[in-house]
Amino acid sequence: MRADFQSWVAAHQARFEEVLRGLLPRADIAPQRLHEAMRYAVLDGGKRVRPLLAFAAGELAGAETARVDVAAAAVELIHAYSLVHDDMPCMDDDVLRRGKPTCHVQYDEATALLVGDSLQTLAFQLLAEHRLNGHARFPHPNPLPQAGEGANESLRELHANDDASRQLEMVRLLAVASGSRGMAGGQAIDLASVGKSLTLPELEFMHIHKTGALIRAAVLLGAHCGSVSAEQLDRLDHFGKLIGLAFQVVDDVLDCEADTATLGKTAGKDADNDKPTYVSLLGIQGARDMAQRLHCEALETLAGFGDSAQRLRELADFIVLRKF
Repeated sequence: MRADFQSWVAAHQARFEEVLRGLLPRADIAPQRLHEAMRYAVLDGGKRVRPLLAFAAGELAGAETARVDVAAAAVELIHAYSLVHDDMPCMDDDVLRRGKPTCHVQYDEATALLVGDSLQTLAFQLLAEHRLNGHARFPHPNPLPQAGEGANESLRELHANDDASRQLEMVRLLAVASGSRGMAGGQAIDLASVGKSLTLPELEFMHIHKTGALIRAAVLLGAHCGSVSAEQLDRLDHFGKLIGLAFQVVDDVLDCEADTATLGKTAGKDADNDKPTYVSLLGIQGARDMAQRLHCEALETLAGFGDSAQRLRELADFIVLRKF
């Protein structure tokens, strides 16, 4: 019997937290302060929306949950690194993230910079070392025996076709989504847009890269852990694009309507920094209407997948209808 959505989310969040704990270097291994800060930035916080999207797409593609773990972890590590860097004084200069002091506040700016660098490289190390579609004995995520806690045994032996080309494609997908043609490029546009008025197409272009690229990658990486056709991948990519934009539109609304305690980050920061948002361009109601349109289009993209896409539909609902 299929679990209800909230139970599915809770179960995946709890299990995935343990996956992350096992894949991150231990805090008692040199350099201890850096490893402690890496764990601080990643663990015990966030709704894990991107990993949940990867798991949902994996279910659609018939992938075993354990096969999706590494792909989901890689996406979440990239996301966590981006938050650490975004919060630094040279970027958004924020002091609160996920309900606790930001990494550079808790540690220092140099450590925070290195945390982001280390989380990014660890993400690609995981994808490179773990054969997500192969019958293989997985090496530990850190080649030095003492550098981590050891991966869960379910990650160490998985059975499927050994497909190095697909693994390479997954590395490529995450790299493009993270770099200048994806998340980092979107952040650069965001920083250059402070105090400016953007048109709707310009704002969409920025957020397709800044926020949407990694969300699209999460969906595609989850699907690559199973079996889907090229046409199905195209539809899933379009779903990821639409729901990624919707995610940002809702974030802009919540930034205006929710308080700091609810958000876990400083409320009203974009308005205070004179950043262009969907609310500043369309107004609160216009932004809500846009989120609903994107939501409907995303659900239409999943038509034809049947019950296998149920978790993706539920996550789309959650992203657009969430209050915090």
